[in-house]
Amino acid sequence: MCAGRFFQAFCNHHVRRSHILQRFWYRPPHSLWRNSSTCPYKAVIFDMGGVLLPSPIKLAADWEVRHHVPPGTIKQAMRSGGEDGPWLRYMRGELQPAEFLHVFGQQCSKIAKSSVPVESFLADLTSVRMSGQLPIMTEAIKRIRAEGLKTAVLSNNFYLPSGESFLPLDRQQFDVIIESCREGVCKPDLRIYELCLERLGIQAKESIFLDDLGQNLKAAAQLGMKTLKVDDPDSAIHELESHLGFALRSFVPYTCSVRSAMQIPTAPLQKYIESILGAPGPLVLRQFSHGQSNPTYYIRFGDRQFVLRKKPPGPLLPSAHAVEREYRVLKAVAEAGVPVPKVIALCEDSSIIGTPFYLMDYCAGRIFKDPSLPGLEPSQRTEIYTAMNRVLCKIHSVNIKAAGLEDYGKHGNYVQRQVQTWSKQYRATETHTIPAMERLIAWFPSHLPASEGLSLVHGDFRLDNLIFHPEKPEVVSILDWELSTLGNPLSDVAYNCLVYYLPSSFPILKGLRDCDLSRLGIPTAEAYFQMYCKHMGTPAAENWNFYMAFSFFRVAAILQGVYKRSLTGQASSATAGNSGKQAEFMADLAWDFATKEGFRVFKELPTPMAPTRAFSTWAGPRPFPRSSYSTLAPASRFHLIISPDGLPSRVQELHHKVKKFMEDHIYPAEQLLRDHQASSSRWTPHPLMEELKEKAKSEGLWNLFLPLESDPDMKYGAGLTNVEYSHLCELMGSSLHAPEVFNCSAPDTGNMEVLLRYGTEAQKERWLQPLLDGKIRSCFAMTEPQVASSDAANIEASIVKEKDTYVLNGRKWWISGSLDPRCQLCVFMGKTDPNAQRHKQQSMLLVPMDTPGVTIVRPLSVYGLEDAPAGHGEMAFDNVRVPQENLLLGPGRGFEIAQGRLGPGRIHHCMRLIGFAERALALMKERVASRVAFGKPLAEQGTIRAEIAESRVEIEQARLLVLKAAHLMDTVGNKAFGAAGLGNDQPLAQFFAWARALRLADGPDEVHRAAIAKMELKR
Repeated sequence: MCAGRFFQAFCNHHVRRSHILQRFWYRPPHSLWRNSSTCPYKAVIFDMGGVLLPSPIKLAADWEVRHHVPPGTIKQAMRSGGEDGPWLRYMRGELQPAEFLHVFGQQCSKIAKSSVPVESFLADLTSVRMSGQLPIMTEAIKRIRAEGLKTAVLSNNFYLPSGESFLPLDRQQFDVIIESCREGVCKPDLRIYELCLERLGIQAKESIFLDDLGQNLKAAAQLGMKTLKVDDPDSAIHELESHLGFALRSFVPYTCSVRSAMQIPTAPLQKYIESILGAPGPLVLRQFSHGQSNPTYYIRFGDRQFVLRKKPPGPLLPSAHAVEREYRVLKAVAEAGVPVPKVIALCEDSSIIGTPFYLMDYCAGRIFKDPSLPGLEPSQRTEIYTAMNRVLCKIHSVNIKAAGLEDYGKHGNYVQRQVQTWSKQYRATETHTIPAMERLIAWFPSHLPASEGLSLVHGDFRLDNLIFHPEKPEVVSILDWELSTLGNPLSDVAYNCLVYYLPSSFPILKGLRDCDLSRLGIPTAEAYFQMYCKHMGTPAAENWNFYMAFSFFRVAAILQGVYKRSLTGQASSATAGNSGKQAEFMADLAWDFATKEGFRVFKELPTPMAPTRAFSTWAGPRPFPRSSYSTLAPASRFHLIISPDGLPSRVQELHHKVKKFMEDHIYPAEQLLRDHQASSSRWTPHPLMEELKEKAKSEGLWNLFLPLESDPDMKYGAGLTNVEYSHLCELMGSSLHAPEVFNCSAPDTGNMEVLLRYGTEAQKERWLQPLLDGKIRSCFAMTEPQVASSDAANIEASIVKEKDTYVLNGRKWWISGSLDPRCQLCVFMGKTDPNAQRHKQQSMLLVPMDTPGVTIVRPLSVYGLEDAPAGHGEMAFDNVRVPQENLLLGPGRGFEIAQGRLGPGRIHHCMRLIGFAERALALMKERVASRVAFGKPLAEQGTIRAEIAESRVEIEQARLLVLKAAHLMDTVGNKAFGAAGLGNDQPLAQFFAWARALRLADGPDEVHRAAIAKMELKR
């Protein structure tokens, strides 16, 4: 994203050793720290027409003159009829545009005593001229949000003929948007103000309301809101400034009032600047709002603008926050022709503002915070990435001797020293064990590069550390040199490529992993690296994965340092504490690359005699010793983990805790719960189930199903891959009651994943959080009695849009969980457009179970079992109305959501079935060992042994198949041949035939089964 046409420089702040990633933090503006402790307000609420947009009253007056309509006609018609007049009914969404124009036109013509072309008035009202937000208001909103206050728009507006509401504003400016046509209530009705306050989560006295109509302001004042009448936007902003206590004009992007903990004395600073410039002047001081390291300030001194960078207060790690080094390198590279801000002065006298600092010019240009560069053309994106690549080459081409930087860092063994430095840094700030970091610290020393180049390295080179020319694809300034030193240039290139391997939704740093780079015009990571090598005239490095592993490792260590510093209150951003959640994620990515590099090295080794090793996926005690060389298996997305022993230590611990919980609490309770399911009170959940759920939650065995890819921050779940969860799921499957105890039971799991992946923030707040907390349950309504519902295109249930609601009609059956008294949500699938493409006809909506028209027709039984209290119901939906906000993802996206929902769910069911099978086999072995027939135990009967052996083989086969499917979901996705695999176009049919023949050629199956049965019975 272009972060402002003229965003001027250096809002990034880092540490030399405990360097901190700052502009990575993406958060809603109101979540920034608030410094204005004297400001009693938490939100500013704006009217639209006459406040944010030009006044419609003034437009009406001008329009009347131009069309020779008697003055005041439009205004009188707007007020005619009061609440039942056509204007207010149109504002409430009660009249369609055509109907409104007809009635309003009659009213205007009656007042004017002549025909009035109201269509022309409405066209002018919605024209481009009237749709442009006033710049002074745009600037004020940015400043208000930068200070940590919320913003809202509260407008009487209407629907356009297209069906969209008239709100020509950038919605991202506001935390809450209230539109009368959507809510069905208009100002000055008190209810619409109360609704706005409720959604903002504030009291009336904590808000300021701006409107141009006295009647609207009077109603707001009745509730206790501070009101401000807008006659002239400039005067209104001046008055608003007096209420808020801070200026709203001359906004500097990404700055706030100075945070209380980061205040610096302005009087001595002003005197120092005066001595540097040789002239007096007024001083304005603000702080850049992002960053967790060196506090950075914006300074306006007279007509000059500067940036001040200083060390943070408090005790610091050795060599950390070295602003002196940064000043030196900026001055040196500027003389070498590298584009950087011009440094003005370095002050090492701590008596001025408490710490050393330096001043530099405030540079003009564009900063792109989003690496996907939205808003640019593909060719422009290519040019931006090319310019970034070239300027990196320019840094690495600096003659360090001519620049006077020969002593700027040690020569040789850069990566080794960096690994040691960041390992020590990690140890110094360690708050808990991160398994991947432990493996990396042990792995790096034996995989260091044999040779390295030497150049000046930036240390934090990435897109948002560059300022581009306002119009050209040209870098005019490179920011944040605090980590610069002499070292291996490939470390800069790898660090620059981090974004390629992170998802676009990643909260610390927006990535490109899920973007279509070809369509965007952005070079791939491989192409970007090749471009660098071409510009530098060097061959591509074979050990590229090593440098990527090192870069992610360094980031993990940095984030851990940020987290530790946040605990002591030293980090200069309020969001620094969140970084602790991200260190493990980055460490796991580093280990993924280390694993790739390990495989590359392994493949290049001479082929040795294959080591003998016994593999088994058997559950329970292992008859084989654990291997001492399985170091690649844990925590790697790229390695299939076939046994719980290969799981990362964190997941092994979860596996152990789940197993113990099952043995201590669930198995002993099974008979009681089975008896309850057969009792007259079966449709009421047994109290013991809720007790077990609370116990599981308290032990951290909760919401384990959410995959890491859907929840990378581990905000909701345990952050497990599909493979890792599969091993836990098998344990849960050994009891029908266990999944619910751990809040991992269908259909809730699928519905929670749908809400997490596709739900809006409002939908998540209303439905996802209660489901995650286990406070409610849900159902999924897709299957229909009249059609083969496995093909979603056959669905006949209808979804019809009427104004701002959807009307649902249809019949569904086998809706699991629908009879549970705790079921409050139904995810409903139906057709919104039968004429669209086959898989674009369906949509999904969130339907509260208490919505009028939702009926449970009857419970359905499965082989005579009712599966109480959840049950499987037949449901009727008769003219069920839900608001359009309940639509998931968008119209026609239902099939897409269904596919995303079913993938993980199928794997969960399969692994639970394997748990069923293991439990059944265990019960079978126990039974046959205690029963005698025909003079010997059943366990010694040939047919029984054959069945046991067959069961073991089938379980092992099924487990491996399902684990591989889960592994593919984690890595490459699903592919299949289908019927093509049976023809001559592929060799698969021959493979199948030979596989069956080998079952005879290699000895009868019965002989092998007998051997397996003996082994199984000895376990």
